[in-house]
Amino acid sequence: MDIHKIRSRMDKSIENLKAELGKLRSGRATTAILDTVTVDYYGAKTSLKNIATLSVPEPRLLTIQPWDMSQIGAVEKAILAADLGLQPNNDGKIIRIQIPPLSEERRKELVKVVKKMGEEARVAVRMIRRDANEAAKTQNLPEDESRKYQSDVQKITDDTIQKIDSLLQNKEKDILNV
Repeated sequence: MDIHKIRSRMDKSIENLKAELGKLRSGRATTAILDTVTVDYYGAKTSLKNIATLSVPEPRLLTIQPWDMSQIGAVEKAILAADLGLQPNNDGKIIRIQIPPLSEERRKELVKVVKKMGEEARVAVRMIRRDANEAAKTQNLPEDESRKYQSDVQKITDDTIQKIDSLLQNKEKDILNV
């Protein structure tokens, strides 16, 4: 297996972790909270970000402005149906969503979820390492080349796990920050 492919697969694990962490509510408004919301847009299930402008004007406020004002009711229903624990306020032109502050107990629960996500990402990276090392064994490389290859794979693995740990620390700080 090529070293570049290994690095690419491990980078995909990091990107996946970033996407998952972005969906977690940390008490601060972020448009990523609404990534999973789909709206019944003239009979077709459409992602909210494809039919409206999403913005964060204040740290605890999200605003949604549909491009087609006749769909504002459908957007509001979709947010409620997504069961995100958010209460949209519709003034006819724009939807505002206040993000409530998190309780201390909820913050601790979210930190546990973050740690679990991080461990899943680490396991994925280790599996990529294992696959790469097994592929090297089947190629019948000379022993010194095999050791160098495994050493390179281990360096990439260590770097990737360090990046994962850094992402987790930042997210934990963000969640615990009152």
